[in-house]
Amino acid sequence: MDATVSVWLVLAAAALAANLPFLNERLFAVGPLRAPKALGWRLLELLVLFGLVVVLGFGLESRIGQRQPQGWEFYAVSLCLFLTLAFPGFVWRYLRRHRPA
Repeated sequence: MDATVSVWLVLAAAALAANLPFLNERLFAVGPLRAPKALGWRLLELLVLFGLVVVLGFGLESRIGQRQPQGWEFYAVSLCLFLTLAFPGFVWRYLRRHRPA
């Protein structure tokens, strides 16, 4: 796998993981059903999934070559990008008008 494929794989995984907490009512998509799931649980899931995406990126980077050390700026920018990718799921869950059944 070359570097371009790895980058696209991490971006796709990040987009999916960022929206996952807002699109289902299960804890971490496999846990017990919570109806409705509180915002705190969704934020916790978001942070854990961010960590998993970072670990995936580090793993793919080490497969390509030597892993580069990162400072706090990398994690701050990565978290902001992850939160930006989560915006569609947030809008779907909290800002869209839900019609009564």
